[in-house]
Amino acid sequence: MSLQNRPLSPHLQVYRPQLTSVLSILHRATGVALGLGTLLLVYWLAAAAAGPEAFAGAQSFVGSPVGLILLFGWSVALFYHLCNGVRHLAWDVGLGFELPSVYRSGWTVVIATAALTVLTWGLALVLP
Repeated sequence: MSLQNRPLSPHLQVYRPQLTSVLSILHRATGVALGLGTLLLVYWLAAAAAGPEAFAGAQSFVGSPVGLILLFGWSVALFYHLCNGVRHLAWDVGLGFELPSVYRSGWTVVIATAALTVLTWGLALVLP
């Protein structure tokens, strides 16, 4: 067998992503998203400090459909990273390494992320 015919390891066409690998990749991605999303928060705060005109411009962007989508994505990333961070803290003290526990805590992170996001945005829409 020549070296050119060898498959990649793991071969991406036959590899089925597992919950653990997807959650690990998402944890890293949400860390990056939080860093980038924080730039929007800094822009908003700087505009608030710069005066009413600058703040009105920032508010109009943040309140636009694009701004709301960015805020929604940032909140999902925040809640996911928070919940998965708590999961990692449990692992740091040696809890939850059994395979059933790993999958149970993984699905708990996904469900908690969805619940916290829906609760936060639901309250934001209901409260003045």
